[in-house]
Amino acid sequence: MIVEKIVGNIKKLDQLPPHIERVYLSSDDLVKRIQRVVTDHGRELGIRLKDAKELTDGDILFMDEKNMIVVSVLPDDLLVIRPTSMKQMGEIAHQLGNRHLPAQFEGEEMLVQYDYLVEELLKQLHIPYQREKRKVKQAFRHIGHSHAG
Repeated sequence: MIVEKIVGNIKKLDQLPPHIERVYLSSDDLVKRIQRVVTDHGRELGIRLKDAKELTDGDILFMDEKNMIVVSVLPDDLLVIRPTSMKQMGEIAHQLGNRHLPAQFEGEEMLVQYDYLVEELLKQLHIPYQREKRKVKQAFRHIGHSHAG
C-alpha cells in the first residue's frame, strides 16, 4: 500500500473504527515525505506524500469503516528547560544558537534534544531543567547556515 496523503488526524475524529493499527515514528522521521514503514500489525506501507506537509502525531494514513492506520510519535529524550528570568532565557538561547541546536517551545518551557554538554551548561548557569521522555508535536529543525560573510 502506498500512502500519498494524510486522511485526517485521530484527535479531530468523533468516532473511531473498530480496529486501529499504529506506525511508530521517531520525531526525525516526521519530516520525511518518502519512507517505508511497518505497522504494529506487520503491514508494510510506503509513504510518498504529494504535499510538502510534515507528519504529526495522530495523522491518519489510511481509513475505512473497519480499520485505521495512525502515526504515533515515539517519545524523545529531552531537556525541558524552565528559565526563571529573561537573563537566563537569553543566556541559554544564545548558547544553543551558537551550537546550532534547534529548540521548541511549549508554554513556558524550552525543549531541546538531550545533549550532555547542554546539560552541563544548564548546571553551570543554574538554569532549572529536567531530563524527560516526551512526545514532541513536530520534528526538531536543524538550522543550517554559515558564518562566512
